[in-house]
Amino acid sequence: MKVEKLKELDLKRLTRKSYGDDQILEQRVTEILKRVQEDGEEAIYQLTEEFDHVNLRQSGLRVTDEEIQEAYQEVSEDFLQALRTAKANILRYHEKQKRTSWLEPDADGSLLGQLLLPLKRVGIYVPGGTASYPSSVLMNALPAVVAGVKEIVMVSPPGMDGTLLPEVLVAAAEAGVSEVYKVGGAQGIAALAYGTETIVQVDKITGPGNIYVTLAKKQVFGTVDIDMLAGPSEILILVDESGDPEELAADLLSQAEHDRLASAILVSPSQELLEQTMVAVERQLADLPRAEIARASWETYGAAILVSDLQEGMDLANQIAPEHFELVVQDPYSWLGQVRNVGAVFLGRYSPEPVGDYFAGPNHVLPTGGSARFYSPLNVDMFMKKVSVIGYSEAALKRDARQIALLARSEGLEAHARAVEVRFRGREEAKKI
Repeated sequence: MKVEKLKELDLKRLTRKSYGDDQILEQRVTEILKRVQEDGEEAIYQLTEEFDHVNLRQSGLRVTDEEIQEAYQEVSEDFLQALRTAKANILRYHEKQKRTSWLEPDADGSLLGQLLLPLKRVGIYVPGGTASYPSSVLMNALPAVVAGVKEIVMVSPPGMDGTLLPEVLVAAAEAGVSEVYKVGGAQGIAALAYGTETIVQVDKITGPGNIYVTLAKKQVFGTVDIDMLAGPSEILILVDESGDPEELAADLLSQAEHDRLASAILVSPSQELLEQTMVAVERQLADLPRAEIARASWETYGAAILVSDLQEGMDLANQIAPEHFELVVQDPYSWLGQVRNVGAVFLGRYSPEPVGDYFAGPNHVLPTGGSARFYSPLNVDMFMKKVSVIGYSEAALKRDARQIALLARSEGLEAHARAVEVRFRGREEAKKI
């Protein structure tokens, strides 16, 4: 890889993000969803054996209380303490997001307002198999807990032995998950969206997964709500000459190791720093356990971009709209007001992206693929619905009836107008409407 100048840059390569428009995979997912809709758990058993090579008839579909208790025996006290501290941080942050219902009475006796109500039942998807993502459990479940959701259902693909990893089960118990099922992929999304003999349909599905999961969420939207269509992870780092190449390389690789399609971009007005960081990336790749994945990501979707100054770099960041944006400059707070299109911003060298992934408190389920231009991180509002409240008094309707009827008739909707006027039939007021 070489340093690229902004004016010579192929932005299409960095803003590709076609993670959910594969027509062949779309059709496969459609078939999976249809099988679960029609055959319920029998389809889930068959699909899990086909894709995950696990016999759920033997291992069981639902995780039992005994399995969760056993999981507690298998994790260390240090892990449990770290998990509980992260949980406290996440709860504290999300509590500040919660809003309340409001009602506003008027002097004429009418009342307007808005009810904020939690969803009754939500499903969270947690990637699994050989990988362990307890942080994803916390980030998806805890905002729902803060919102007041009573039933939180988790699905996750089982390992070859038909179990879920103990760290994930402990995280589910600590986060207040009501039910846990050993099913993943598109069939797991289908089970949540349509319901089965055992799994009751949910109102909303959240959580990231592979492309099958993403396409399944895309297709069930409308039957249930979803959080977002999550694509490969992204990081963009804007750095001045004060940056440390070893730290920057580590931050870039922290995202590149996620997925071959992940994007890691370094932007700076210092060519020397860009070149030193690329050397550091190669050095760190040598002993990285997930080096093969990270290298594929770095070589295909990575970039070291030379800009004329930090302002040009900030403009580029807002154009790309990355999931994670590290602002590693001498006075990052002075630039915060210019941040527009990013999922999460990390200020200064002591705020590396993993702080947000695991511990600080803000949610790590973030918009990807440029959707940070218009979308937000997973938050408490996403687990609530708003109900409008209208309580007109007789005096208020009398005051507004003529204008309401006029607007209704302007749209050719006579019955709408009459529904207002009929309340004053035979009365003197009717002549004024």
